[in-house]
Amino acid sequence: MTKLIALLGITLLAGVAAQAQGHWQFLGESHVDGMADHDRIVITAAKGEYRAIQIKVERGPIEFHHVVVHFGNGSSETLQIRQHIPAGGETRVIELPGNHRIIESVEFWYAKANWHEDRPMVRLWGRH
Repeated sequence: MTKLIALLGITLLAGVAAQAQGHWQFLGESHVDGMADHDRIVITAAKGEYRAIQIKVERGPIEFHHVVVHFGNGSSETLQIRQHIPAGGETRVIELPGNHRIIESVEFWYAKANWHEDRPMVRLWGRH
């Protein structure tokens, strides 16, 4: 009986810790073609409130300048990144201002490049 209570306590604490960190949800992706200097991901199926975002890059490197997060209440926030992200890399966790916020879309501003076969793909994740 004591072991069962201890196991339940550990399970409960692990669940509370995971909830405090929030869980990550895939919000969308964009294929970068190099013709423009920015792209936008519109959040559709993954609508909800988020505390932070993270950007992951696949297939090719991207030189990010900044991102603009557009919120459900009509406001927007420009977040400076100014970071070279290699293929397979990711940005730091970017905390959003305020508490939990509904994200309508995110614009990515980056340096144009001449990608040939392996054009980068940007994947956006949000943390509840």
